[in-house]
Amino acid sequence: MQIETNNKLIMIGDSITDCGRKQPVGEGLFEAHGKGYVAYVAGLLGTVYPERHIRVINMGTSGHTVRDLKARWQRDVIDLQPDWLSIMIGINDVWRQYDSPLETESHVLLDEYASTLDELVARSKTIVKGLVLMTPYFIEPNQNDAMRATMDRYGAVVRTLATKHGAIFVDTQSAFDTILEHCHPAALAWDRVHPNVTGHMVIGKAFLDAVGFSW
Repeated sequence: MQIETNNKLIMIGDSITDCGRKQPVGEGLFEAHGKGYVAYVAGLLGTVYPERHIRVINMGTSGHTVRDLKARWQRDVIDLQPDWLSIMIGINDVWRQYDSPLETESHVLLDEYASTLDELVARSKTIVKGLVLMTPYFIEPNQNDAMRATMDRYGAVVRTLATKHGAIFVDTQSAFDTILEHCHPAALAWDRVHPNVTGHMVIGKAFLDAVGFSW
């Protein structure tokens, strides 16, 4: 497993990461990691690798886009001095284009998404031991669905940036697609975005598999 003893792992993103985490810094007692995949990752690391004393911090913020991440990057990433950094962002960047089509000021189009995420990764990769880039996703098996097709293009950006910067790549969308071969999207998320326990475990497992977790 690639995350080493006494390493600090920051996981940052939007509401999927946030999940009611403690503010302003998501670590500590009493569901401080929230109720989603970050909590599962922290719990499994602490259970299977207790001797490594891995410190997990949840810095997700509900509703955020990559534009919002840029505004808080110094405070929520650089100043916290992580050893490992996991980024999953892009769902709201895409979603606002579909659920709020007239509010164009809230839309983060593909070029801005790519350039901003590239900037944040470049700024951070020299201060961490390990970097994980996770794709945004839409829990919809029909790849011709308009929002799913757009999300896939944003996911392709993440893949390209992971290759460019030597980061670990997690295809979260593909992980959901595997599950969707056996169930309807409604069994994982009522809005095809905010997952239930099973959906969050899909994300957590995809992350842990990528960093070499021993099941």
